[in-house]
Amino acid sequence: MAVEELQSIIKRCQILEEQDFKEEDFGLFQLAGQRCIEEGHTDQLLEIIQNEKNKVIIKNMGWNLVGPVVRCLLCKDKEDSKRKVYFLIFDLLVKLCNPKELLLGLLELIEEPSGKQISQSILLLLQPLQTVIQKLHNKAYSIGLALSTLWNQLSLLPVPYSKEQIQMDDYGLCQCCKALIEFTKPFVEEVIDNKENSLENEKLKDELLKFCFKSLKCPLLTAQFFEQSEEGGNDPFRYFASEIIGFLSAIGHPFPKMIFNHGRKKRTWNYLEFEEEENKQLADSMASLAYLVFVQGIHIDQLPMVLSPLYLLQFNMGHIEVFLQRTEESVISKGLELLENSLLRIEDNSLLYQYLEIKSFLTVPQGLVKVMTLCPIETLRKKSLAMLQLYINKLDSQGKYTLFRCLLNTSNHSGVEAFIIQNIKNQIDMSLKRTRNNKWFTGPQLISLLDLVLFLPEGAETDLLQNSDRIMASLNLLRYLVIKDNENDNQFVIIVCRMKAGTRETMRWQRPQTGLWTELGNIENNFLKPLHIGLNMSKAHYEAEIKNSQEAQKSKDLCSITVSGEEIPNMPPEMQLKVLHSALFTFDLIESVLARVEELIEIKTKSTSEENIGIK
Repeated sequence: MAVEELQSIIKRCQILEEQDFKEEDFGLFQLAGQRCIEEGHTDQLLEIIQNEKNKVIIKNMGWNLVGPVVRCLLCKDKEDSKRKVYFLIFDLLVKLCNPKELLLGLLELIEEPSGKQISQSILLLLQPLQTVIQKLHNKAYSIGLALSTLWNQLSLLPVPYSKEQIQMDDYGLCQCCKALIEFTKPFVEEVIDNKENSLENEKLKDELLKFCFKSLKCPLLTAQFFEQSEEGGNDPFRYFASEIIGFLSAIGHPFPKMIFNHGRKKRTWNYLEFEEEENKQLADSMASLAYLVFVQGIHIDQLPMVLSPLYLLQFNMGHIEVFLQRTEESVISKGLELLENSLLRIEDNSLLYQYLEIKSFLTVPQGLVKVMTLCPIETLRKKSLAMLQLYINKLDSQGKYTLFRCLLNTSNHSGVEAFIIQNIKNQIDMSLKRTRNNKWFTGPQLISLLDLVLFLPEGAETDLLQNSDRIMASLNLLRYLVIKDNENDNQFVIIVCRMKAGTRETMRWQRPQTGLWTELGNIENNFLKPLHIGLNMSKAHYEAEIKNSQEAQKSKDLCSITVSGEEIPNMPPEMQLKVLHSALFTFDLIESVLARVEELIEIKTKSTSEENIGIK
């Protein structure tokens, strides 16, 4: 019945001129054709399409059958013989139908699926889509529309993370990336072969350029790569990245020029449309490109060999900042790898403090702190800590001093502040051991830094448990200063002593280099005394909580306790006691170190007083 209806419609249309086809004819042809497909009359439908007399009709109306045919091809339950006929019908429709209508029809079919069907649809339709576009005159617009549609669909697919996931390729993303390269190559070659630089050719370049940068963002920004020594040739993302970077050079935008011009005020793009795109998305793409080149080594041989390590670090810091602002594990990991790659090229203590005037040289360590304190993945937290230490090691003394002040003011995390204080202690130690003093970690500059270290943020009411790491680090630094301040005997002041018999004698007296003793009064008032009061208050609070918990344990009731200012409700009494005793142990530890510091101060001041009396 459906075949007869279709033949009747075709017979009526055969006597009409092409321009006389009515909208009603298109609708009837589509309905009858669809019924033929649904009822399995594929052989008869193939014969109708192959009939030369129907060529004009198929050219104008046949594209309506592409959707039903493609949906049948995507169904796995079709018999092999049927699928073969569907493929023949599909190939004929692509060959005979109006390419403009076909282009829109194919792109609609690409946009329809979701999940795993996305890759199946793309892999089926890429070759026909390429054939259709090559028939069109306005190629730049068509390829731009096609690449944008394809990229939008591919961006919905999850990017495989592990080596096993890449090999399994459950969602077909890796296959699609490879097929997309083959789809794009003829259009890149067309740009290369066209020497006239016509407006249409420039527009085609622009569309290809936008596609390349979109691809650098997705999937390459989050994609993982095999080790270069292992199965590099089988890595689908490495192949995709290499081809995309190759496309950039082929269409007249070699990546060394692009990455080193990025961020400059002078624009390097020719089209306003792409400048707008640049402002929105280019940062991620450029960061991805920098990672691919400097860490993965893709096309790195194209870079000039004369670039200094400091220049490369300055160039990469902005990209590292972009990576660290993201939350995806793979993206943060890439930022850490790029930072490590850039820093290892530089000698320790060679990064001048003036670099910290560049925004990214401060935002990157602050980004590392955020990863260290907020990232749920332990390996990334540890890696960030290691990278922050490596970064500190590369800075000169004034740079270290400036960074320490910045992080002490902005980190708001006791553990991070303790880490910085330990670094300050190490720098003081190195300064005191040198024959030539480092002014940034001795004398007035050090005292200014100690003002940020040896104090309690809220005085005696500071939460000592929450700030215990910082307080312990501060006390250990103070203990070190008290012990070490007079041990360096490289510098002396000459003191003239008048003896009882009226004779004169010169003596050598060691100069305190840290400036600690002149500030001891302020340290006691701002740090030691408030800490004593705070410890007494905290211990009294927790001892009272222990008493309440013990009474609750006797009555076998659940109750809440307050730890670090936060109420922990409905905790079993035995668990409460464990938490409370742990807090008391922390306070005892702080108290013992505090007592030792005060004992050392007393011994040192008493000794100095006796020596001063002896030389009067």
